[in-house]
Amino acid sequence: MGDYKDLIVYQKAYKLAMDIFEASKKFPPEEKFSSTDQIRRSSGSVCANLAEGYRKRRYPAHFVSKLSDSETENTETQVWPGFAHDCKYLMPEFYNDFTFRNNEAGKMLWNMIQNPDKFT
Repeated sequence: MGDYKDLIVYQKAYKLAMDIFEASKKFPPEEKFSSTDQIRRSSGSVCANLAEGYRKRRYPAHFVSKLSDSETENTETQVWPGFAHDCKYLMPEFYNDFTFRNNEAGKMLWNMIQNPDKFT
């Protein structure tokens, strides 16, 4: 079945997390422990939960549970760019790109949750 890093959803989520990390470097210093930390943590958690679940995919219930955690973190990641955009920390083109890519990863995670037998 390969490695979790071979999953297209992992690759997309990881790239998004890295792009969010770079963009958040430009957030104001006073946001270091709120918006910056939260958006970095949630976007990274999408990948971490997916990787953890994939390693335990021989246990379907655990696999789906970790995918659910990944999908939940993906949803949180969807919220933070909205705050950053509305607070003028994130340019509209980045917000639109991040939102599109986040939705794409979310759909892929949802598909995995609905069809775990393709991965276990």
